[in-house]
Amino acid sequence: MKILVLGSGAREHAIVTSLLTEEVAHEIVVAPGNAGIAQDVSVEPGLDPLNGEAVTEYAIEHDIDLVVIGPEAPLVAGVADPLRTRGIPVFGPGKVAAQLEGSKTFAKRIMDAAGVPTGRAVRATTLLEAEEALDAFGAPYVVKADGLAAGKGVLVTEDREAAVAHSSHYLEHGAVLVEEFLDGQEVSLFLVSDGHTVLPLSPAQDYKRLLDGDAGPNTGGMGAYSPLPWLPETFVDEVIETVALPTVRQLAREQTPFIGLLYCGLILTGRGIRVIEFNARFGDPETQVVLPRLVTPLSELLFAAATGALATQPRPEFALDVAVAVVLASEGYPEAPLTGRAITGLDEAAAVPEVTIAHAATVRDAATGALLATGGRVLCVVARGTTFAEARALAYEAVGKIGLDGSQYRTDIAARVV
Repeated sequence: MKILVLGSGAREHAIVTSLLTEEVAHEIVVAPGNAGIAQDVSVEPGLDPLNGEAVTEYAIEHDIDLVVIGPEAPLVAGVADPLRTRGIPVFGPGKVAAQLEGSKTFAKRIMDAAGVPTGRAVRATTLLEAEEALDAFGAPYVVKADGLAAGKGVLVTEDREAAVAHSSHYLEHGAVLVEEFLDGQEVSLFLVSDGHTVLPLSPAQDYKRLLDGDAGPNTGGMGAYSPLPWLPETFVDEVIETVALPTVRQLAREQTPFIGLLYCGLILTGRGIRVIEFNARFGDPETQVVLPRLVTPLSELLFAAATGALATQPRPEFALDVAVAVVLASEGYPEAPLTGRAITGLDEAAAVPEVTIAHAATVRDAATGALLATGGRVLCVVARGTTFAEARALAYEAVGKIGLDGSQYRTDIAARVV
């Protein structure tokens, strides 16, 4: 197939890497891509992934068979809609269905209508409303921006003043949701959907806090591992029946089918499974540990979902090994990352057995040829092994070979399962 992938991060690099491992060769183009992706496939840095009409015209002109939308911003902007209108298979929900991620209020309404188990929440549009909700729920306080915040709009704290300050900051840009605190292990589960049928991928767990021991500010994710050996055997089927299918069916009833990747952010509480949040695309960095273990050809799943044929597909198969991902971030991340610094040692890191490196924010300097960091999360180092101890050792061996002044990473990814 001729496949156009929209995006420029490690998630998109992982998608491309998975597609390239298939026995059938595909012609893959990524827009805009990054330096690492450009080493593997063609990139179109001039094609704006937020411009639905431009993407559609490009797909038509280049006979694209499938468009895969990676990040949340193009989905919430409605880039999938003109593509579908012109009959181009696209993996990614339309603008309204993507509000599952774009609006916490929309997601809560859908969950309420579908009977999906989730925590109690109050939408606040003023600081007074937010403070009243904080006092009603009590500590620990949970405040979420009601919109896209690149994974950084969530605050969980015992400090009421910090919760009020967080609320005040995001109220300047819209509303916030104040939610009850849910205690338990968190799980990320991806489900491929064609608007009617859902098929699950392997569960993963990510690390949202910047520092070891789940300390420090919230980030877009500092690492992940998969599978989760501590999950009950019935977990995935329970999520399908109580969360994924009710949500997809509710959106279908509202004439806005969810076609793409339903990311279920879940927590195992003493009262059972609860939904923390939905995303409308592959999660980052969980994608980097889920897709390397996928045995079923990814292109078949994505195309079947995009064309409404998922019911003909068997449940995806996964290898029995494990995967661990460690994110290397720039100094100052997440508040004010320092960019433009040179990255070294990637060849040595990639030479470590069973290690792959997904580029998240890199560019090749045209004058010097040096690889430079262009964002907060720069690289995602992924290792596979027969055990978590083996995979962790390989991942951190590779991380240790990479040079980036001021860089930071967590040293405890997957330590709890070793």
